[in-house]
Amino acid sequence: MSLDKSLKSKGALARHRNVLTRAERIEKLKEEDRWKEGDDPLGLPKVAHRKSSAGGKEKKAAKKEEEAEATTTEEKTES
Repeated sequence: MSLDKSLKSKGALARHRNVLTRAERIEKLKEEDRWKEGDDPLGLPKVAHRKSSAGGKEKKAAKKEEEAEATTTEEKTES
């Protein structure tokens, strides 16, 4: 029997969402110092929620640097 598409693995549920829950919006407002305790939780202002990138180029560049360092140390030990 196959698994329905809506019943995905745990990791698939942690993806970027465009709509935040009220609690998430309040948390974001607290980070931006736009929320004070006692404020009305209804009618919250809009909150910019941007998807963060993984930074693949930076990781690749760092990996290349590590490989270059490893090869230079290997050359030094061989000499």
